[in-house]
Amino acid sequence: MTTKTNIRRYLCRMDTRQVGNLFTDCLVIGGGVAGLRTALAAAEAGTVRVLAKDAVTESNTYYAQGGIAAVLRDEDSIEAHIQDTLQTGCGICDENAVRTVVSQAPQQINELRQWGAPFDMDGSRLAVGREGGHSHARIVHALGDATGKALANTLLERVRQNRQIKIFEQCFAIDLLTENNTCLGALTWHPRHGYQCIWARRTILASGGAGRLWRETTNPEGATADGLAMAYRAGAVLADVEFMQFHPTTLYVAGASRMLITEALRGAGAYLVDGRGERFMQNYHEMAELAPRDVVSRAIGEHLSQTGATSAFLDIRHLGSEWLARRFPTVNEVCRSFDINVDTDLIPIRPSAHYMVGGVRTDLKGCTSIDNLYACGEAAVTGLHGANRLASNSLLEGLVFGKICGEAAARDISENPGEIEHRTMRIDIPESDRTRLDLPDVTNSLRAVMWRNVGIVRNGQRLTETLDIIDFMRRYVADKVFDEPVGWQVQNMLLICRLIADAALQRAESRGVHYRVDFPEADDTQFRRHLEYRRQPEE
Repeated sequence: MTTKTNIRRYLCRMDTRQVGNLFTDCLVIGGGVAGLRTALAAAEAGTVRVLAKDAVTESNTYYAQGGIAAVLRDEDSIEAHIQDTLQTGCGICDENAVRTVVSQAPQQINELRQWGAPFDMDGSRLAVGREGGHSHARIVHALGDATGKALANTLLERVRQNRQIKIFEQCFAIDLLTENNTCLGALTWHPRHGYQCIWARRTILASGGAGRLWRETTNPEGATADGLAMAYRAGAVLADVEFMQFHPTTLYVAGASRMLITEALRGAGAYLVDGRGERFMQNYHEMAELAPRDVVSRAIGEHLSQTGATSAFLDIRHLGSEWLARRFPTVNEVCRSFDINVDTDLIPIRPSAHYMVGGVRTDLKGCTSIDNLYACGEAAVTGLHGANRLASNSLLEGLVFGKICGEAAARDISENPGEIEHRTMRIDIPESDRTRLDLPDVTNSLRAVMWRNVGIVRNGQRLTETLDIIDFMRRYVADKVFDEPVGWQVQNMLLICRLIADAALQRAESRGVHYRVDFPEADDTQFRRHLEYRRQPEE
C-alpha cells in the first residue's frame, strides 16, 4: 500500500562539504535496550557510535516498570509462551519470529545475570510473576517495579566499559543518508557541534516508540516516532502503524503527567474497581484483571462512558502499604508523592498510549527494505507482536533482536573491510511562501486530535476528519525548513500521525489494539494481513 503525503526526501538543506563528517563501522540510532544490546554485539567487529536523542536514560526502556517474559519453571513451557503470544497477537503474528524470541528468552536472562543484573530472587532461584495474557507466572523483575532502569544500567555499564563504543547524547538524527536504496549513515544535529554527517558501514535503527503522538501517554518526551519518519522518507517499508497499544493503568491526577502503574500490580492481586469500589472486569472477560491489555483498556473506557466517571481505580487496600513499598517501590513512591494512602484510598487510573506495535518492517535477521539498514526494538516490526503485544515481551524483543542485528552487522563489517563509503551530497530546498504556524500549538492540537479520534476506540467518520485536520496542518508545516529539533520533530509527528490515521481508516475491522465501532468484528477474509506503507520516489 502506498499513500500520497507530499513529503520531501530530506528535512534540511545540506552540503556535506560544509558540515562535520564522522566515520564509524556501525551507527546505532537509539539508546534503549535494543540500541545498547545491538551496540555490544556490533562492537565485536568494529567501532560503534550510539546516538541518543536526549540523555541516554530518557528512553522507554529506562522507565519500564514491567519485566521480561521468560520460561524458567518446569510447570511452564516454551510452547505455552509461544501460544500465549500468538493468541494475544490476534492472528497476524509471524510464528517464526515468535519462536525465535521466546526460545532465546532463558538465554538472555542468564546472560544478564552474568553481567550483574539485579533480578529479584525467590530464595535461590529467580522470582517470577504473572501478567495479563500469560497462562503461567514467567515475568522476571528487577528492583521490584524498576526492571527497565536496572536493565538499562546493566547494559550501559557494559557499553561504557567497551572502548569500541561511544555514546553521543543530545544528538538528534534528522535523516538517513542513502543512495540507490543503500544506507550510508545519517545526518545529525548536536547543540554544541551543529550538523554532522556520520558515515557508517551499517546503520541500525533502534529509535524507540511513538507514544507522544497522543495526548495521554506513558512515554517520555522523546518518543515522537522520529525513527519511523526518517526511515519512511528514506524509502523503508513501514507496517502495522495502526496498532498502538494503550496501557490500561496509568495514574490519573488532573494536571500531572501520566505515570505508569505496572500491570504486575494486577498480577499480584490488585483489583480494578469503579468509584463505588466494585469490580467490573469479570463482566468483560473471563480472565478479569489479567485479560490482554487491549481488552482491559476498552473495558475501562466503556465502563467510564457508561458511568460518566473520569477515571477507574486500582484497589490494593487488601494488600496494604507495607506490601506495596516492599514489592513495588516505584509505584509506592508515586502514590506517596500524590498523598494517596493505599491502605484507605483507591488509586485513580485510566488508559494511556504506551507501545507502538507497528514500525519499520524487517526480516528475522533485522534487515529492512533498505540495504545496510537494520531495525530492532520498538521501532521495528519483526512479526512478534501481531496486532497486540503480550505483556513483558517488549524488553525481551529488544534483547533478542538487538543481539541479532548487532551480530549481523558485525559479520557484514568483518566481510567488508576498507574505507567507509561516503558521498559529496548537496540538498537544496526552496523557501516556502506559506504562513508558518505556531509549533507548540500544532503539537498540542495534533496530540489532542489523535487522542480523541485515533485512540482506544475509532470510527471511519472521525478518522476521515483526522486526515483532513492533519493535511491542513501539514500544508503550513511540512514545507518549511527548520534549523532546530523542535521543528523537525513536529514534521516527523505530522507524517507518522497521518500514516497511522490512514491505516486505521483502511483497516475496516477490529483486531487486537485496533478497534472500530463501525466494524466491531475481525474480518479474516480481508484483513488477516499487514498494511504496509512505502514512500514513492515521485513524492
